[in-house]
Amino acid sequence: MMELTPQQVSTRLADAQIIDVRETEELVDGMIPGARHIPLGLIPDSHAALESTRPVILVCRSGRRSAAAADHLAEAGFDAHTMTGGMLEWAAVGLPMVLPQLP
Repeated sequence: MMELTPQQVSTRLADAQIIDVRETEELVDGMIPGARHIPLGLIPDSHAALESTRPVILVCRSGRRSAAAADHLAEAGFDAHTMTGGMLEWAAVGLPMVLPQLP
C-alpha cells in the first residue's frame, strides 16, 4: 500500500477508482469529484464492485480508516492506496469538493 498526498490524488482522478469509506452522515462535508461511497464496514464485501485492473485510492476523514481499507484490498490483490490526511487535508489545501446526492 502506498500513501498519496491529496495533491497526488488530484492528478489521478481519471485513472484511479476513488473510494470514500466514511459513513453516510460524514459525506455532507463534501466528497472528491468522481468518488464513490462505500462505507468501511462494506469494503470486505465490495470486491466485485471494484475494477481489479485499475488502482483504488481510499479516502476517509483523516486517513486512518482509509489505511485499514487499503490494507484489506491490497491483501485481496488490488493495487490499493490511501490518501494521507484524508478529506481534512484535501479541504485544507483547497482542492475541489462536491456535495453528494444522498437518498
